[in-house]
Amino acid sequence: MPNHVALNLLPVPRSLKVRAGKFILPRRKPLAAIKVVRTLAAPARPEGYAITIDRSGVRIEFRETPGLRAAAATLRQVLRGCGRRLPCLKIRDWPDFARRGVMLDISRGRVPKLETLLDLAEKLSDFKINELQLYTEHTFAYKKHKSVWQSWGALTAKEIQILDARCRELGIDLVPNQNSFGHLRCFLEDPRLKKLGELSKPYEAETKDFLRRPTTLAPNHPGTLPFLRGLYDELLPNFSSQFFNIGGDETWDLGKGQSKKLCEAKGKGRVYFNFLKKLHREVAVRDKKMMFWGDIILKYPKLIRKLPKNVIALNWGYEANHPFENEAAQFAKAKIPFYVCPGTSTWQTLVGKHDNALANLRSAARAGKKFGAIGFLNTDWGDGGHPQPLAVSWPLFAAGAALAWNSKALDERNLLAVLSRDVFQDPNGKVVKAAFKLGFAHQKLGVKALNETPLGTVIATPKPEDRELFCRDGLKWFAKIPKKKVLVVLKEIQKQRAVLLRAKPNSDLGKILARELDLAARMAEQSCEFMLWQQAVVAGKTSEAKALAQQGVRELRKLEKDFNAYWPLRNKATTKHCSPFLQWRIADYSR
Repeated sequence: MPNHVALNLLPVPRSLKVRAGKFILPRRKPLAAIKVVRTLAAPARPEGYAITIDRSGVRIEFRETPGLRAAAATLRQVLRGCGRRLPCLKIRDWPDFARRGVMLDISRGRVPKLETLLDLAEKLSDFKINELQLYTEHTFAYKKHKSVWQSWGALTAKEIQILDARCRELGIDLVPNQNSFGHLRCFLEDPRLKKLGELSKPYEAETKDFLRRPTTLAPNHPGTLPFLRGLYDELLPNFSSQFFNIGGDETWDLGKGQSKKLCEAKGKGRVYFNFLKKLHREVAVRDKKMMFWGDIILKYPKLIRKLPKNVIALNWGYEANHPFENEAAQFAKAKIPFYVCPGTSTWQTLVGKHDNALANLRSAARAGKKFGAIGFLNTDWGDGGHPQPLAVSWPLFAAGAALAWNSKALDERNLLAVLSRDVFQDPNGKVVKAAFKLGFAHQKLGVKALNETPLGTVIATPKPEDRELFCRDGLKWFAKIPKKKVLVVLKEIQKQRAVLLRAKPNSDLGKILARELDLAARMAEQSCEFMLWQQAVVAGKTSEAKALAQQGVRELRKLEKDFNAYWPLRNKATTKHCSPFLQWRIADYSR
């Protein structure tokens, strides 16, 4: 058995040699047995460190404070795994990526409580994550825009300040993140701000199967920059980070409304680029370094090399086969600092799509290492209301942290053992084993789609007449998946739920994580039940359909009650924007 598996260290150290013998850490004054030395003998990297345990004690060597912090994280894992009987060993270690981050979406229906975010930061720091971003569209408590955020819940300035201070103590850079071009639907629905939108009315998407709502600011409206300045001046003072992510992705509306003539005259790429430069000036005068999503600028390769050299491009992509190599090469060639930004694939899946996520994370790490990315940012989105909880994301947060530190080393047995011990606090490992198997259950349905699984989108499909973007295809899956496959997956979910119910986490938080995982599994279960009902209706099996509908209504009502009871333990506001689909499916059954 490899040494790192036996010790259960994550990320896996670059060099680990276990030797014969033990050192027994004394009960009284254990810290006296740990010698900490700042020395040039440590690996020559800012976060390089060495740990030696022999029969005389523990020695930590480091060059800079981040190296000491990394060594302490490793030693904590050794202590948790071995207790006071420490194996004699030698570790020399340093990371592949200088910046290793997690980005959590807080704008689609689930705004975590401060306590939830503090716990997230503490656990991420144990996996040597040193950057955290909270993806924000409208869920910071801007004083002038209470009508926009109040039904969603929002993080206050005071909460950000508390989180920022704790992150600093943990060696995590809490980077402000405020989308500043596209993705501003909730702001642009406000009557006072509607005029700033590129468009004022919904329009037919290119694929004709949903409506796009106005989400993009008009770059040439005289009120656009003053609006953003107001956001920046209120948001940024709460963060100590030198960085700021202005977003800038998916500007779908650009050139279709107020800037149409400008785009026709100068080209859409140039209009986008010019506005990006204006945002860069706003960020620079506030003494921050600008980060932005790289998807739009990649469509205009000639403009990449004209970007200011002190910006950071965030190169995102979420499929197993995303062309990270090709895209990373473009930023590297232009000498633009960049991150690779894969994702957890939890959104629109409820219980995960772990096969895709693990391949996506590995691919990003390989390409980022090859082309000199300065960072690895693991993104966790909330499309479709964000019904999936953090418990579903944790296996992918940990996998991403492992790859961001050591891009060639991820062992799934090790991953599960560490998660059981350090996150789910479940000595028997049942919770994380069930979580992991649920993340692969969708494969048995035999269908594939981008950024979703039927387990996530059948139950969460919006009302057809609303023609919303996310989860829009959910009500069509029943016709593409044979009944026997739906039954196989239903049985698998029920099997893993039974495992969850037998688990005995030894902390209150561990019990909450198991509970929220079970709620996600119950929702995925109801996706299967709903497809079986749809199939019975189409087949003309009236009595079977009626029985399934009655049972479905009962289950969904109980699920909604339990979900509402769980919600305030971890999240702000209410479930209003997160799980209205439970009522939509009840209405479907009732019809």
